[in-house]
Amino acid sequence: MAGRLEGKVAIVTGAGRGIGRGEAVALAAEGAAVVVNDLGGSTAGEGADATPAQEVVDEIAKAGGRAVANFSDVADFDAAGAMVKQALDEFGRLDILVNNAGILRDRMVFNMTKEEWDAVIAVHLTGTFNTIKHAAVVMRQQRSGRIINTSSSSGLGNAGQANYSAAKEGIVGLTRTVARDLGRYGVTCNAIRPTAATRLTLSPEMEAAARAAEARGERRAGGGGLTALDPTAIAALIVYLASNDAQNVNGRDFAIRGNEVGLYTIPEIEARAYARTPIWTLDEMFEIFPKSLGPLLKNEFQPPAQS
Repeated sequence: MAGRLEGKVAIVTGAGRGIGRGEAVALAAEGAAVVVNDLGGSTAGEGADATPAQEVVDEIAKAGGRAVANFSDVADFDAAGAMVKQALDEFGRLDILVNNAGILRDRMVFNMTKEEWDAVIAVHLTGTFNTIKHAAVVMRQQRSGRIINTSSSSGLGNAGQANYSAAKEGIVGLTRTVARDLGRYGVTCNAIRPTAATRLTLSPEMEAAARAAEARGERRAGGGGLTALDPTAIAALIVYLASNDAQNVNGRDFAIRGNEVGLYTIPEIEARAYARTPIWTLDEMFEIFPKSLGPLLKNEFQPPAQS
């Protein structure tokens, strides 16, 4: 059934390729007018090219949809505001914001430069804030809206990605707070942690493993082989979260890959220890912690045992 988003207006950042492209096309196919944002830079965020965003706009128009291109850098606060203004000027309103723009500057933390840290934080975390800030003003006034942010399972910890992990888990915290700030105005804010083959994520090793799984005919949760890594598979969840049907979904984050959607739990304290005195003393900490919480803990990343 098409037309689920008829009359809605969406912004999708990083929509020139991969996951963002699939999201923009799917939103348009369901009736939304779309501002297709993409700086068109390299995977490291260098350079710019108007071609990717314009090609997606042309694809949407060819299919009978409505879209305009935007070539701004989401890390630029004023440019993010201009992007929101463009949606209002072109289409008269703004109902959906999908934050997808991202770059990578992978490096082990002991080799990572400040510039590599700053660049990734600027695009992923600050860029997500920038667009939300300007969109929130509009959505609060109209008392409706959908904000969908892109996090990653790497936010749970991934070697060589201290900058990316920090940004992506920061996005989840931002999502939960924006959900609280805007929920009373009829606006929802959720996050997704997608797994898909894109130019940022598809390494030769990942592609080889996926092709091998496909050749073996593997079938498992999330799908098997390259089919499960199709970036267009992410779009169905985006359309749902952007729809009126998802009004009760707010402040949550979801894993999605192939044919699987997973709901993450909100972190809770799993165990507690108490001092005998009103506040912890050093003696009590060293006595009680090893006996109470200590047995529950294991260092998974300690140096290998010496032979």
